[in-house]
Amino acid sequence: MQKHGGDVYRQHYRMDYSVNVNPLGTPESVMAAACEGIRHSAQYPDVDCGALREKLAKAERVEGNQLIFGNGAADLIFSLALAMKPKTVLLPAPTFAEYEQAVKIVESRVIHHDLTEAEGFVLDGRLLEKITPEVDMVFLCNPNNPTGLPVGKRLMAEILEKCAACQAILVVDECFNEFLDRPGDYSMKEYLNRYPNLFILKAFTKVYAMAGLRLGYGLCADQELLARMREVNQPWNVSIPAQYAGVAALDETAYVKRCKDMLSGERDYLKEQLEQLGFRVFDSQANYIFFHAWPELWQEMADRGILIRDCSNFAGLEAGYFRIAVKTHEENKELINTMKEVIKWQRQS
Repeated sequence: MQKHGGDVYRQHYRMDYSVNVNPLGTPESVMAAACEGIRHSAQYPDVDCGALREKLAKAERVEGNQLIFGNGAADLIFSLALAMKPKTVLLPAPTFAEYEQAVKIVESRVIHHDLTEAEGFVLDGRLLEKITPEVDMVFLCNPNNPTGLPVGKRLMAEILEKCAACQAILVVDECFNEFLDRPGDYSMKEYLNRYPNLFILKAFTKVYAMAGLRLGYGLCADQELLARMREVNQPWNVSIPAQYAGVAALDETAYVKRCKDMLSGERDYLKEQLEQLGFRVFDSQANYIFFHAWPELWQEMADRGILIRDCSNFAGLEAGYFRIAVKTHEENKELINTMKEVIKWQRQS
């Protein structure tokens, strides 16, 4: 089992900076809708997610039959692997670990495309050289996790075209897309109808702070691929509370805007403060920041009640790389002040 951040059940903490959900918390309307869903829990969930499908199709401006739902985006990653059983998969490193975990279940061969610190962990056109006819599936997280760096649409279009030419499926994880300043400049949604080999992953987890409710979805024009995924999915994989919550969340446009307005300034504040502390900070554009410090920082912060994400278990990374969420200004000040305390303590010891 891949170790993640947010293990709040086995750690004492006062602030959790290790997970990247919306710092404003779950909207009241979403919690109320989930509670209403619980009242109907004597019934089985709608296997088609009918109400959610209809509303989300309008919000995403896609056809309803181009949507598939899961118990979080991770559920769909595993469904893709089980449905397609790719022989060879291309992954950048570092990136979200569940891609590799899922495809290894079906004994796929994994080829890594290493992103290096010397190049700022930026994904560039060199990836195109590794997309060959032997590659069956490519996973790209945009913006990438844990670096927070997005890939421009021009390069993404070239990657998609190369995948199509090699008959490979391109899976684009856009779970953090809504946190970008201009999400439309990076989303690949406009290519869905032209490229049936494109599968886009999204979730309610991050932007609506619904990690515990588990609700993800995929966008794809290939009806055969979606049918194969439904065959390997367990029945009723999206609960009634999650479906109700998802419908309510789609009305929370003001909430999403308020979060994005706050994040832009706080992200810049944290980058500046971390750099002043002497850390190597990378140019994240998402709701989290990736940086390099000394390896013991994770434990020293945990000892003071603040959890940050140790990224040493990401493929391609070693001890000393960390990721922190962007939160409210008061929380961010407390984080930085605690880091200053750690540095002061080190100098005195």
